[in-house]
Amino acid sequence: MTNVLLAGDSTVAVCPADETPMSGWGAHLGAPLNRRIAALCASTVNVLNTAKGGATTASHRAEGLWDLLMASVKRNDVVIIQFGHNDQKYADLPAHGAFRENLERFVAEAREAGAWPVLCTPVARRHFVGDRVENSHGEYPDAVRAAAKAANVPLIDLTTWSTALYEELGPVESARLFTERDNTHFNFTGACVFAEYVAECVAPTVLEALE
Repeated sequence: MTNVLLAGDSTVAVCPADETPMSGWGAHLGAPLNRRIAALCASTVNVLNTAKGGATTASHRAEGLWDLLMASVKRNDVVIIQFGHNDQKYADLPAHGAFRENLERFVAEAREAGAWPVLCTPVARRHFVGDRVENSHGEYPDAVRAAAKAANVPLIDLTTWSTALYEELGPVESARLFTERDNTHFNFTGACVFAEYVAECVAPTVLEALE
């Protein structure tokens, strides 16, 4: 059976029970992804989520989470990687420096294991200026795009998609996707909306891996 393995921060992670209803999209990916796959073939996938709140591309490796993922990965698994929210807080993880280098190292190691890496730009924060969402991630989304292009791996541009989604919903309606504590972390509703979109985007790669 093919596995889908996730590396990322709190916007991807399974959040602790005491943070309910906060949830990352990765916690809800299995159902919509398997629904799409089952409609086209007789297979299903398991989702292993190693994302963690506060994680950066550096801490994910330093804390052994990437080793945990790699210990579980096998040939023709799919590895989805999304960072940036926290990397931007550290001077030693510049977008087009260590951040991008760390992403490219993740991609290379996943490929060496026979897996199919997929990169995601960070989901936009819900920061409105009037009726438009401001870019709160600086050069980090562009660094992910550049890494995906250089490595020739699929890119899920969650920054662009989420920005368009929030603006379409507007400042009031878009708030229903988030916890009351901030404009970064999803509630169950928001996490499920993003899980549906990621499932739609990654399903072709998973189906190719299953062939």
